[in-house]
Amino acid sequence: MNAPKDAPDDLRLRRATADDRPAIIELCRQALGWKAGEPNEAFFEWKHDENPFGPSPTWVAEDEGGTLVGLRTFLRWRFRRFDGTTINAVRAVDTATHPDWQGRGIFSRLTLGALDDLRDDSVDCVFNTPNDKSRPGYLKMGWQQVGKVPVSVRLTGPGSIAKLAGARTAAEKWSEECSVGRPAAEAFADHDAVEALLARIDTGSHIATDRTTEFLHWRYRFEPLRYRAVSLGTGVEDGLVVFRARRRGTAVEATICDVLTPAGTSPRRAWKALKGAGVDYLLKGSTSQGRLPLADARQGFVPVPALGPILTWRPVATPMVPAMDQLALSLGDIELF
Repeated sequence: MNAPKDAPDDLRLRRATADDRPAIIELCRQALGWKAGEPNEAFFEWKHDENPFGPSPTWVAEDEGGTLVGLRTFLRWRFRRFDGTTINAVRAVDTATHPDWQGRGIFSRLTLGALDDLRDDSVDCVFNTPNDKSRPGYLKMGWQQVGKVPVSVRLTGPGSIAKLAGARTAAEKWSEECSVGRPAAEAFADHDAVEALLARIDTGSHIATDRTTEFLHWRYRFEPLRYRAVSLGTGVEDGLVVFRARRRGTAVEATICDVLTPAGTSPRRAWKALKGAGVDYLLKGSTSQGRLPLADARQGFVPVPALGPILTWRPVATPMVPAMDQLALSLGDIELF
């Protein structure tokens, strides 16, 4: 790792090793406010160690005494183009700086210093959806703003309008309990059925996450996040809608993470089931920017641009930044997890 020129002399920046894990966990507790009783350590292991796209490349900063004071992790991801070729990506995700070292540029130094190593690892790009506070820092480091991810909302009742007005804030990390459908991990455990479902889905002409049986089984199996799956037929191969219920401001939102439908299959069955799930509205991604797909409009969805996160992109090994209309992103691809 090449440390930026302005890194303080008493700070060492390097790639993390397996031996750093206890110190990384302790740093996260101190810097991120992990609460006792929450499954944060298991969450970190699932997210960064068990990903079928590969373990997360991680960098740390340590002081003269060898104490870790900074952390930067990138979650491995893979996109697939319509012609079958792939894009090796990472998501800029977890970062932590010890309270005594904040304000010294450790976040930017670790992030920028990691880019050369990522290029050597044949990583094509970095992408993420930073909030309004952190986005200017990313843009200063060379990230480019792709645009707002288009999202749409389906209200579940007359009282949902007022609740939606109070939902313009970040959603809670942990999900609410819900009995609709079944645990997503259970649905995706049937690898043969999932393989049959994926074979029936038209991938279209967009750049999308490379959904494999292994990816889906990993992505939605962490039990504390309470991902649920609604079947659109008699079996998994007939289609699934994956969601989770979580609080966002004054509302309870059903985040529609993935809509996996064979050609000609409507997800209407899932929308009907979720109407009685105790949620105020459904939020889902769209492949169309500036206009709502006709099928969504017919099923009661309306575009709500204010709730869409802003996607940013940093080319690494490949000098390419896609336009938003070239991408097909589900909320499961970009939600903060």
